[in-house]
Amino acid sequence: MQLSKTGNEEDHMSWFETSVFYQIYPLGLCGAPYENDGVLEHRLLKLIDDGWVDHIKRLGVGCVILNPVFQSRTHGYDTTDYLTVDCRLGTGDDLRRVVDAFHAAGIKVLLDAVFNHVGRDFPAFKDVLESRGASECSGWFNINWSGNNEYGDGFSYETWAGVSYLVKLNHRNFELNSYCADVIRTWERDFGIDGLRLDVAYCLDDDFLAYLRDIANELTAKRGEKFLLLGETMFGDYNRWMGDSVCDTVTNYEVYKGLWSSMNEANMHEVAYALKRQSGSDPWDLYTGRHLLNFADNHDVPRIATKINDIRHLRPLYGVLFGMCGVPCIYYGSEWGIEGEQHFGDHELRPALDAPERNELTDYICALAHAKTKSEALCWGAYREVMVSPQQLLFERKSDHERVFVAINAAAERYTFHFDAGCGRAVDLIDGSDHDFGAGSEVGPFSAHFWKCER
Repeated sequence: MQLSKTGNEEDHMSWFETSVFYQIYPLGLCGAPYENDGVLEHRLLKLIDDGWVDHIKRLGVGCVILNPVFQSRTHGYDTTDYLTVDCRLGTGDDLRRVVDAFHAAGIKVLLDAVFNHVGRDFPAFKDVLESRGASECSGWFNINWSGNNEYGDGFSYETWAGVSYLVKLNHRNFELNSYCADVIRTWERDFGIDGLRLDVAYCLDDDFLAYLRDIANELTAKRGEKFLLLGETMFGDYNRWMGDSVCDTVTNYEVYKGLWSSMNEANMHEVAYALKRQSGSDPWDLYTGRHLLNFADNHDVPRIATKINDIRHLRPLYGVLFGMCGVPCIYYGSEWGIEGEQHFGDHELRPALDAPERNELTDYICALAHAKTKSEALCWGAYREVMVSPQQLLFERKSDHERVFVAINAAAERYTFHFDAGCGRAVDLIDGSDHDFGAGSEVGPFSAHFWKCER
């Protein structure tokens, strides 16, 4: 089965499928204090002033995800005001300048939409604390008026994951949902954003998720190009949250685990199984024809340079990431290999950084990104496993007009692939070198190759 550029492309989706994504956690990168001190600082402009926009453009990125930028007490996911930029980052004008700078560089922007829960200082919840059941907003939350909690509120309420300061919203309430829709329309109108990352989309009410897709479709029609919904999902069948009436795409935690685990355990069969299960041509394969968002790390998991046992495995790992079906996403700083272990609060995963750096790994990821975005087969092609062994993986990506073999060697020794390529020669899309399939295809240790066939 091949992925044809038909319906989705005509629906203005092609900017997504042919992109490389880049994720920024602004409160971390820009050096904001963890607890909101109420002091206005224009830290968000650091993305322009310190060269981040230019750096991201040179990487070949087509879309940036900005994690929470609106007013909160701490990490951004305890929202207190959906319409005011966090004073630790700056103002609405600052955010518009940053979005405009990315757009001028040809890069689209998604904002993190945290609609599953809010902080206790959210005005609607503060009104409930003051007026109890008489509050017009009492139906915005799932409240047990007979209970109590650690704050001594005289009632209890549903939270996200048992975190008492994250108050879950009740999306069975139409007034609340209408308010959220107006928030999204305001973000698109005032800041010119191109879509949303839906935080913990797997927790959102199914009907609310469908309603958000209606709003996204409305904005798509208004804009004349796709207003994207990216859902954060972690487990289960991603088809529940990804489709024509829900999210356009979701985060691919299944393959994330296989990426680092296959390298650490010398078991390429693990990631190969996940790739075939997700994108193969058998009728039971799960997501064939869909483009999931793939990543090696993000703001919620250890940095890949820390998670991997042998740093030399970063090259083949990123080769899989950019060669597989779907859209790759880079987490800020990981393109030059910064480390970060996960501890309570995740501060080490979200560090303040000065100007972006560049090294051999950065150049390699840049080459992968440009190879990916310029290849029809790598963006749209079907997936076919050719061979797999404990430290090697070879698969084909085939579209209507192009075939590319992705060859991965995670071993410390050279390796020769023997297979029928269906042609004699190819060009490696990563470095532009010619390749001859005759007498086997020898590759170096810890390497990846994208061989575009001559026919």
